[in-house]
Amino acid sequence: MVRLGPIRRGASVLTYWDLKHRLTDAINAHDLQGVLDCYSPDAVYVAPSGVAEGHEQIAWLYEQFFRGFPDFHGTAWFEIADCDNPAVTEWTYTGTHTGPFLLPNGQEIQGTGRRITIRATCAAHAENGKIVTHREYFDQLELYSQLGFGLEKLEPGSTADGGGEDLTSSAPNGDDDLTSKSGHPQLRSDAVRHHRPLGIFGRR
Repeated sequence: MVRLGPIRRGASVLTYWDLKHRLTDAINAHDLQGVLDCYSPDAVYVAPSGVAEGHEQIAWLYEQFFRGFPDFHGTAWFEIADCDNPAVTEWTYTGTHTGPFLLPNGQEIQGTGRRITIRATCAAHAENGKIVTHREYFDQLELYSQLGFGLEKLEPGSTADGGGEDLTSSAPNGDDDLTSKSGHPQLRSDAVRHHRPLGIFGRR
């Protein structure tokens, strides 16, 4: 792992990075309570598909990866130590898809046995020893293509949920039915605010 800038520049640097490292350890241990202990009760988590607000929604978001990829693991290979707050990290996430996982159209795909390796980066801003905002960036197409899915062409005026061919109409491993509808908490997203049916990890 490469660190840019001095590792230790005062107590504030150690506090922010220690918090980020505790979060990393909890994620890799799939310790959901340990993960939530790193966030303030009203923390905001910005993901590629939308926004999770508060512990309930943040917990649900992490649970999707913990359930879908029981060996999910994040490896931090670059930390901008010269910027302590927000703490910025580049990651490689790996895992094996053996459990249920939500697709963008709200359906739940069952385990395919496929391995994933995705690149990501995040910025976590902390106050009073807790993360208050967390912005996570990764390429959703990189993730879903490794699960066997690709892009589909939508007809003019249609949406990814209501028009065009169903993303899950054919399973990536040849099975007839890998998907099912799954409930999840109310999550805010730009898609919802713009009256489109898709939001965070299948929110409609």
